[in-house]
Amino acid sequence: MVLNTKSDVDRAIAAVYRSEWGRIIAILIRLVGDFDVAEESAQEAFTAAVNQWQSGIPDLPRAWIIRTARYKAIDRLRRRTRLTEKLEWYAASGLIPTHEEPKYDTDEIPDDRLRLIFTCCHPALAIEAQVALTLRMLGGLETDEIARAFLVPTATMAQRLVRAKRKIRDAGIPYKVPDTTDLTTRIDAVLTVIYLIFNEGYAATRGEALVRADLCTEAIRLGQLVRTLMAPQPPSEVTALVALMLLHDSRRDARLDEAGDLVLLEDQDRQRWNQQQIAEALPLVEEALQGGTGAFAVQAAIAALHCQAARAEETDWAQIVRLYDLLERLQPSPIVSLNRAVRSQW
Repeated sequence: MVLNTKSDVDRAIAAVYRSEWGRIIAILIRLVGDFDVAEESAQEAFTAAVNQWQSGIPDLPRAWIIRTARYKAIDRLRRRTRLTEKLEWYAASGLIPTHEEPKYDTDEIPDDRLRLIFTCCHPALAIEAQVALTLRMLGGLETDEIARAFLVPTATMAQRLVRAKRKIRDAGIPYKVPDTTDLTTRIDAVLTVIYLIFNEGYAATRGEALVRADLCTEAIRLGQLVRTLMAPQPPSEVTALVALMLLHDSRRDARLDEAGDLVLLEDQDRQRWNQQQIAEALPLVEEALQGGTGAFAVQAAIAALHCQAARAEETDWAQIVRLYDLLERLQPSPIVSLNRAVRSQW
């Protein structure tokens, strides 16, 4: 290790926080069994890194944070426990391991984020709490950032997070991936939460901004994370949702005019569409359709047809209408029917 400037350390810590927060928190929750202790200990570890990494940034920063946070967690729990119960409680808790401790100095650290995602999106929690907890625990967004995103006071969002964590503890919500029999239902809840986050960014329901790029980006990242964690055969609707969000987001820069007003899809400057995102999404649409024709897969196929047309008049409207017919059967709603009717006029 070599001496580093404060700016070097700040950049390194920011990079680890952004890319690894969810994984670090997930591992700590498994180790200590408490959302608050895991979160507070992780924050203390990042704070400690500000000073200690001045003399050298570790080769494996994430492992350093996990190990430091684990020691911080032990200290916190020790202070909570009565003296006469300490040794017995810690032995039972597993924090003082009776077996070989995971090798945090290697990159082979167990990934617990899938457990955390399903816990945050448990149906026993209100949907608002699921969204907030997912953004906080997996996305690493601060409470005030989440509050600003959904235009509620920071104190309100803080209470929402506190109640969600308390519900998980008091209801004994298990920290695990659902059994195969429950997986389909539960993954639907996870995808709903992610799509709600994306929609709040793509078509903001509150505030002056009509497009919130930060929320769109976070939702795409969460969708890609779920898909990666459920490899090698992620459910087709997971793949479809990632493709759908990428395709919608690829048109972001063309959705608003210079006055900040929405531009209809047919009138958008297609030169401003993000071709890299479209190229990434199209194979995912094909993959999703091969696995079935769920609602997200059909919507992704519709979005793909729009993005593949160089001009609005070159769009395969007949195929889009057929897809809307299918979507009406899968997910009947007035909005779907209206879209189908409008597209049939082309």
